[in-house]
Amino acid sequence: MPELPEVETVRRALEPVLAGRTLAAVAIHDVRLVQPRDRHEVAAELTGELITQVDRRGKYLLLRLASRRVLVVHLRMTGGFVTGSAAAAGAGGMSAVPHLRALLTLDDGGHVAFRDVRRFGTWTLLEPGQLRPYLAERLGPEPLGTFSAAAFAARLAGRHAPVKAVLLDQRAIAGVGNIYADEALWRARIHPLLPAADLAPAQLRSLHRAVRTALRLGIARQGATLRDYRAPDGSEGEMQDEFKVYGRADEPCLRCGRPISKIRVAGRGTHFCPRCQKTPRVV
Repeated sequence: MPELPEVETVRRALEPVLAGRTLAAVAIHDVRLVQPRDRHEVAAELTGELITQVDRRGKYLLLRLASRRVLVVHLRMTGGFVTGSAAAAGAGGMSAVPHLRALLTLDDGGHVAFRDVRRFGTWTLLEPGQLRPYLAERLGPEPLGTFSAAAFAARLAGRHAPVKAVLLDQRAIAGVGNIYADEALWRARIHPLLPAADLAPAQLRSLHRAVRTALRLGIARQGATLRDYRAPDGSEGEMQDEFKVYGRADEPCLRCGRPISKIRVAGRGTHFCPRCQKTPRVV
């Protein structure tokens, strides 16, 4: 599933294409994309709207409209936008672009397509004033920007779940997923099963730095392409070439040489170094 760096990469690619453009036509082919609303109704409401900004909050893309409404897009596992000639082919119908779910036609004649192999992605059109409570119910603070080590420690305080599980909780911290949680924990030398409440102050500061470092590196490398993720222009990310532990089970740790282990935490495959990341006494 795309995480903060992948979604931020998509946002940066879409911003110059969509910001300042009017939606001349909107076709929503997949009834599931906007459920429980009717796809034709949503398409009609979007048609004629001016997109003022392409924003991001956690793993959500936010298309802000001149009417002060916001189209909230969650890519989920395999959703993605397509621009350029590949998107223009979508004007020929779903057969021209595999897994085409929606097509935006812009006032300058350009097209932006939305593809989704597994059809888990969602579009939610919110009315003015609905965005803040919608996001507040689902997301904690952004881990980059002004998010301090003290604020990070406060989000983990009193949480007795494994620290890996807390990092994955979007209501604790927005945007961190399986890949970047593993990478951050390795950088901070913290075992993923250690209860978050048991982290010492020095460990909290180290993990705060590690989360931000991993996410910033992911953004710099335009995300990680493992299966379906691509930037809107079709290019692949390069973060997978930077992985220290994720996806490297049984390969040597790049810090100490010990084979990387893989376990399950919070239902997710979790990679760590058993030497660099000491196992907690009580698990």
